[in-house]
Amino acid sequence: MSQPSKDLKLEESTLRSIIDVLIDSQQGFQKIGEELKEESLKRWFLEESLRRAEFRGDLETVLHQEGVHDIKEGGTVGGKVNRVWGELKAQLGGGDHTILATAEEGEDAAKKVYAEALAKYLPHPVRELLTRQAAHIQESHDFVKAARDSGK
Repeated sequence: MSQPSKDLKLEESTLRSIIDVLIDSQQGFQKIGEELKEESLKRWFLEESLRRAEFRGDLETVLHQEGVHDIKEGGTVGGKVNRVWGELKAQLGGGDHTILATAEEGEDAAKKVYAEALAKYLPHPVRELLTRQAAHIQESHDFVKAARDSGK
């Protein structure tokens, strides 16, 4: 009987790690959207911030359904450092290219957390949800990288 409990703990820990990264992403995309000068990129980043909040909500719903109700919002230390670094670069005149490079670093971190999660045992519905989210994050990463490389 201890196996389901162990699986729940593993799933909870995994989802909390992803939620922390999504909090970082949500806040980072919002801040970057506010800093960018190019209007279409600004709009995309602000929309992506909302998408990350939606992803986070989906994962929090899974945890609530499993009986976990004490979900604290905070993000990761690395994410906070990355946002502060991005703000500093913007203040020092790094421009959109530098800000986009910072965003790509954040997306690399998100991709890594999703890959680590998907390497673990997860119930099928959770795995399916994370797989969809990970695919979107990969697309987002590729968009950010292309925008950075295009000189926008």
